[in-house]
Amino acid sequence: MNEASEPPPIEQMSFEQALRALEEIVTQLERGDVPLDQSISLYERGEKLRAACQDRLDSAQARIEKIVAGADGSPTGIAPLDGGS
Repeated sequence: MNEASEPPPIEQMSFEQALRALEEIVTQLERGDVPLDQSISLYERGEKLRAACQDRLDSAQARIEKIVAGADGSPTGIAPLDGGS
């Protein structure tokens, strides 16, 4: 991630992009060579990235849990998340 360029909005990032960006932030913060003000900004963005990734994981888990299994145990489709048919 180039520090001179503005990072993309989190809501436009894929899960994988957000996870990579979060990993980069963690690496920068762990090195300890970032000025305090920048560390705070990085931490704030990292928290937003973490929350976005968690939301996407929770959504994916809910979709997986709604997979409808047939009599033989094989998936036959998915059920709506809201419980409707």
